[in-house]
Amino acid sequence: MTAIEQQRRFFAEEIEALCGLRTAALVEALATVPRERFLPPGPWTIRSETDYLSGAQRKTPDADPRRVYHNIGVAIDAERQLFNGAPSLLASCIDHLAIQPGDRVLHIGCGPGYYTALMASCTGSKGRVVAIDVDASLADDAKQNLTPFAHVDVRAGDGTSIGEEPFDAILVNAGVTHPHDAWLDALAPAGRMILPLTATMPSMGPIGKGPLLLLTRRHDEFDARFVTVVAIYSAVGLRDAATNERLGKALMRGQFPVIKRLRRDRHDESPGCWLHAAGFCFSA
Repeated sequence: MTAIEQQRRFFAEEIEALCGLRTAALVEALATVPRERFLPPGPWTIRSETDYLSGAQRKTPDADPRRVYHNIGVAIDAERQLFNGAPSLLASCIDHLAIQPGDRVLHIGCGPGYYTALMASCTGSKGRVVAIDVDASLADDAKQNLTPFAHVDVRAGDGTSIGEEPFDAILVNAGVTHPHDAWLDALAPAGRMILPLTATMPSMGPIGKGPLLLLTRRHDEFDARFVTVVAIYSAVGLRDAATNERLGKALMRGQFPVIKRLRRDRHDESPGCWLHAAGFCFSA
């Protein structure tokens, strides 16, 4: 085993231990998919979890690919604050999706494709992965980077024009104010979706903060579960200003309630509605 292969294996075991990963195929993907292939040339601009709190950015001392096999975000475009996100967060998101061989997966905000590759490894060649990014240049990069995965379809777009294809798992990898109907309608029975529901303020720039939710389809209803709190790059073209204001007020109320379901039926707002907006309601 070479030095870089050893480093990848250690990296996978460290993320597995840190996050309590349950998906064996995901751990194996972390140990074998070359992260550096999906990044610009080094040395790299990086951020740890501590750096995210302070806003600091650091440079790796050299371009040794072993430098990127830590729980750090690596810049795709440092000027735009675009980072290939922290592996502990994204691996945990993928683990919550419980992707199985043969599953159909939708990745909104795929960037240059590293986390798409991890999910494609989990589905295997009999599965299908559709990866979409609103930045056409990033979508082009992802298409080239993901060439070894013949079952991955990379597209440029905002992720709402996906046709009528069903998906077993959907990862939304950018902050949104609400779940879009196209994604909810596309979830197959028992399908799962990871949704970063974030509020923004002018002082926060392109970054929003809020709850990360796991949605599960139960026939025509959706269970909702709070996973953690995230700070993440805001989606382009997928946010609603009025809902952002409502979400900000809901977050200002303090401790997160036990969110149990997503409602799409028309109903009057009540004390059980944590976030009530046009077309949807997260209910406690």
